[in-house]
Amino acid sequence: MAVIKTPYILALIAFVLSFHLDLAASRNFKYEPNWDSLDSRPLPDWYDQGKIGIFIHWGVFSVPSFSSEWFWYHWQGPQKWPAIQNFMAANYPPDWTYADFAEQFDTPAGLYDPDHWADIFNASGARYVVQVTKHHEGFTSWPSKHSFNWNSMDVGPKRDLVADISTAVRKYPNLRYGVYHSLFEWFNPLYLQDAANEYKTQEFPFTKTLPELYELVNTYKPDIVWSDGCPSTDAYWNSTYFLAWLYNESPVKDTVVTNDRWGGNCICKHGGFLTCSDGYNPGKLSTRKFENAMKLDASSWGYRRDLNLKFTISIEKLLQTVVKTISCNGNILINVGPTKEGTIPPIFEERLRQMGSWLQVNGEAVYYSRPWVHQNDTLTPGVWYTQRKEFNAVYAFVYDWPEGVLKLGAPVPTSQTQVTLLGSYNQAFTYTYEPGQSFNINIPTIPFNQMPCEWLWVFKLTNLE
Repeated sequence: MAVIKTPYILALIAFVLSFHLDLAASRNFKYEPNWDSLDSRPLPDWYDQGKIGIFIHWGVFSVPSFSSEWFWYHWQGPQKWPAIQNFMAANYPPDWTYADFAEQFDTPAGLYDPDHWADIFNASGARYVVQVTKHHEGFTSWPSKHSFNWNSMDVGPKRDLVADISTAVRKYPNLRYGVYHSLFEWFNPLYLQDAANEYKTQEFPFTKTLPELYELVNTYKPDIVWSDGCPSTDAYWNSTYFLAWLYNESPVKDTVVTNDRWGGNCICKHGGFLTCSDGYNPGKLSTRKFENAMKLDASSWGYRRDLNLKFTISIEKLLQTVVKTISCNGNILINVGPTKEGTIPPIFEERLRQMGSWLQVNGEAVYYSRPWVHQNDTLTPGVWYTQRKEFNAVYAFVYDWPEGVLKLGAPVPTSQTQVTLLGSYNQAFTYTYEPGQSFNINIPTIPFNQMPCEWLWVFKLTNLE
């Protein structure tokens, strides 16, 4: 890590404090630097309408590509993992450092192609992409002025990876670009000193974290700022002042979306949307918008060489997770971990393209949808619901293809109700209704080659009571 000189630190602190005092004194801003005000900001419509995003975990941790993206911490942190100690002893010389891995974080011509990445993400049916621009290791994927010799321009790729990916993603009108940024860094001496001072000093956020966040937003204009790594409170990180600037003054003030990881006391309480925990999915209606950040590899967010197929989520399970999440008022953020050379493993590409082919048939029930009065069926397991009020339609997502009849307990039909299968020949299905018991949809025999899709099916029910 570079040593930041004291005069620079003092000047920067004075600047940031001056800015924050001006902000606090102003009464012209719509959103003030407190949670009551910040939490009153409505989420921009595009986020709820889009439903599905792609997460990219790519950094120096992709070089050892063993265990997980927490490799450095579990290798040299306070609680060392024996498996990682053994891996290093067997494969690297004893004087090897984590910085040596950064030299091998290369992007060979002919392998790394951000346009191909963007093509995969667009084909997946996702509506936004969130790139890990800095994980807890502190390495920035852009040429940050606040991370000398520990960024993607000075070492490793020798290029601006944030510019690469944001430019490629924005070539597709359906896709928006966002950044993930870790507030803290495991081994940064300025952070460790603040922690040793019980967070009563704020040298690290004022000289590192906040300048990086302002730099990211002003330079790349992301539509999502996905914060993470937040020991201590939002007061230590000065989070509310940054968010007030983001919502009032930044170049993305009208479109930007944020999450809830702005301090340990904020998670699942404050921010734009809630994440609560990795893989968060309450299974019931959430009154506040949440996001389920989940992995295609059950064991790691970053790429790992020891990936085994049994740890890779199936397309059936992926789609079921998507459906359950959006039924409960959530978005889903699906993670891929590229290799150090900048390629996306074929198994991840396959899952994303499979999801995209399914969404081409069933996207009507996903995009722009809202939760219904019932999230899942009261009679038949494996059936979840969304609705589109503008179509006067409720959509029943069915995990298992029904044989003969599909019995549903939640819907109540009217004389105007019609039942169709999304993507089919648009022929209405007949049904019967037993009041207080079940709504019975008759399922005809459909030849396999005439089925509209695989894995999970959607019945459209219109004009229900």
